[in-house]
Amino acid sequence: MNEIEKQGFQVIAIAPSNAKYISQFEDAFGEFPFVIAGDPKREAYRGMGHHTMPKWKLLGRAFVGFVTRKMDGFIPKEQKKKDFVLKSMKTQDVYIQGGTWIYDEKGKLIWKHIDQSPEDHAKIDSVIDVLKKEN
Repeated sequence: MNEIEKQGFQVIAIAPSNAKYISQFEDAFGEFPFVIAGDPKREAYRGMGHHTMPKWKLLGRAFVGFVTRKMDGFIPKEQKKKDFVLKSMKTQDVYIQGGTWIYDEKGKLIWKHIDQSPEDHAKIDSVIDVLKKEN
């Protein structure tokens, strides 16, 4: 049981893909300790205020990261994972920026963080702090 579950909460990831593609992801990377739901039409994604980063901006960041060697782990070394990542870059919207949303048991929004870039994820300590305050 992870720290979030210890606080009495459940994690659900929403991916901008269909169930078949999520299954391929889990086959390549292994099962996750939480549910991954699909949103292939991006209805939840758009409805919650998320955005797609401009392609030129993300590719520019990737180029700089590659040149400065700050993205050495971007493409996995393990072949199965590498194949999946390369396929995703060709067939999926890899420009989507995610976020973190916390709701109470009644569905009321408690806290949110919408990512502005690939490295702008909510910090797990911040999430756990919010959950502890709710319990």
